[in-house]
Amino acid sequence: MKKSRSTWKLLAAAGLLAVTACSGASDGKSADSADVGSSAAEAAFAAGKYDPPIEISTVLMPKKYVQGDTKENNVHDRWMLDTLGLKHKDTWYPANDDQYKQKLQLAVASGEKLPDFVPVPTNAVLTNQLIESGQFMPIDELFDKYANRILKDHAAEHPELWYPFTKDGKKYNMPILEYTDNDDTELWLREDWMEKLNLQAPKTIADLENIMDKFKNENPDGLSPDKVYPLAISLKSNTNTWMGSLDWLFGAYGTIEEQWNKDADGNLEYGSINPGSKQALAKLREWMDKGYIHADSALWSESKAAESWTKGTAGILPGANWVPDWPAPDLLSTVPGSKIKAYPVPEGPDGLIGTKWQNSGVNSSIMINKDAEHPEAIFLYYNYLLDNLANPAEGSDYEYGFAKGYDWDTIDGKPTSDKDKIKEFSNEFPFLTGPARIPDLYMKTLVKLADGEEPATPFERQMAEFRKPENWHAAKVVMSQQDVRRQNYFTGAATPTMISKWNLLRQSEMETFNKIIYGQLPIDAFDEFVANWKANGGEQITQEVNEWYKSVSGQQ
Repeated sequence: MKKSRSTWKLLAAAGLLAVTACSGASDGKSADSADVGSSAAEAAFAAGKYDPPIEISTVLMPKKYVQGDTKENNVHDRWMLDTLGLKHKDTWYPANDDQYKQKLQLAVASGEKLPDFVPVPTNAVLTNQLIESGQFMPIDELFDKYANRILKDHAAEHPELWYPFTKDGKKYNMPILEYTDNDDTELWLREDWMEKLNLQAPKTIADLENIMDKFKNENPDGLSPDKVYPLAISLKSNTNTWMGSLDWLFGAYGTIEEQWNKDADGNLEYGSINPGSKQALAKLREWMDKGYIHADSALWSESKAAESWTKGTAGILPGANWVPDWPAPDLLSTVPGSKIKAYPVPEGPDGLIGTKWQNSGVNSSIMINKDAEHPEAIFLYYNYLLDNLANPAEGSDYEYGFAKGYDWDTIDGKPTSDKDKIKEFSNEFPFLTGPARIPDLYMKTLVKLADGEEPATPFERQMAEFRKPENWHAAKVVMSQQDVRRQNYFTGAATPTMISKWNLLRQSEMETFNKIIYGQLPIDAFDEFVANWKANGGEQITQEVNEWYKSVSGQQ
């Protein structure tokens, strides 16, 4: 799943990179004078398409085109014209993400004509620069009038998704939705070791310590203790990360490190300076001394930490639900008879439990030029994708895929999306918003499959075919942890003091924490670190972060 997840992000942050509805030239309209309810817009939304068609221009990243298609004439663009009455004109074709960002920033600075619809990857600094340029309109009225029920319901359930896009009480970016809960941490254990040692699921940190001790000192594969380091983690740059993470351990002591959590009074605090972090560090030091953690963990990236698990010398890998797709196959092929299973994170000695949660179901966003002739056109397009492609209906044109002969075909009388059976298979379509996703659909579907229900829709059948049963079970574990997740509430651009102080504060944090874990500093060095952190800019940053939060959340 890691591989496909990265592909989705590239599609959303690159393939969607900029779209322009430019059937008319800039007429100097201000954001406040944009015609939210034009007759052409009303007619298009009533009919489901623009008739006559309007022209839009887009920035498209390089893609693989097949069957004679080109960037100017391809199956997606023909579909978009026939179905929605939209056609491209004056498209940008940057070679890569960096070139696009450079061109966009140069255009903003020079006053060059910008696309009407400018997709922006998840980048708070860039978003803030574009908002402050004054060249984009607030979308509050457009969203209220034109967004479909899927978009509106998700935004209502997750108001925090607006925080990075809000300034002076106005919203500037149309969110592009992504699957939620896809990066939540759970513990992937060697189930064959668990079975051979007759061990039960770890409910507490103490239970997990017993498991690690058994894995190391009574190893079922006959490995000597000096060859086994049960817990595969990365201490190199971030410990609140996507694999080999330690958020669950800090959560067992009442905080989540490296993110901004809410304290008991509803204020935001940096989790790494919470007293619970000191307890987590003490536990990590103990585990390092016992050989439960490899001494090279401070040199390991997330992928390198996973290698110790896939080579069979570690038995516990903190990771997401998609581990069965990557990197688990490497383990299963390297170690004959190995089995894996996801377990919920354990609670600490005081009954505390927690994991990170940084996904509000948004992958990227689109900003609308204040001079856009048809600012609502992107909603017509995205609404259609969400309503028809994200969870296609039985018997619909999209039941088996987007385009017959490309991502699906009829072979030997049966529909299939098997790329090995389809000549010139391709699912690289230049969607203006990236692939359409309903945030909670993925996890709900996997839980349904884990519960033994038969897949009843095209999407459910696709998940049953392409996701492994271990993945289904892992999704159920993730959803059982909903109440213990802790959100990172700071999603804005760097505050003024962060710009000048944050790098040094983070460097001090990583150095102090690792020296404590490796026994090079006493546990009480944590207290000195916190005092210095506050004195060297951290206290001012905390004030600025809370001011930002109040400004975007409406909590004064």
